[in-house]
Amino acid sequence: MKLVQVAQHAEDLERASAFYQNLLGTEPTGLFDPPGLLFFDLDGVRLMLQREESSALLYLAVPSVADTVERLRGTTEIVSEPHVIFHHENDALGPAGTDEWQAIIRDSEGNLVGLVSYKATAS
Repeated sequence: MKLVQVAQHAEDLERASAFYQNLLGTEPTGLFDPPGLLFFDLDGVRLMLQREESSALLYLAVPSVADTVERLRGTTEIVSEPHVIFHHENDALGPAGTDEWQAIIRDSEGNLVGLVSYKATAS
């Protein structure tokens, strides 16, 4: 089974488009207004931003949580600063021998977005 689409609330599609273009580093794949739908591709999974949708907590993989937070600092609220959330001894939940870094930000529409990256555990 494969995840196909994740939906997220966006009151202002233009504002949400600018935010997610900056965060993801890519253009939207589709805009249909009306009825008020904006799409981005997340490595084969559609992110659908819609006025009538509920808020969800998305966790997005980024190359470096710390670098991404620094790039976004001053343009969005940093709810939770970068920190190690878990050490992966095996590959059951992430790459073995890595620390999982996370931070939480708030998008332009007030939704929480988790940022995740993996870094080799320091010896």
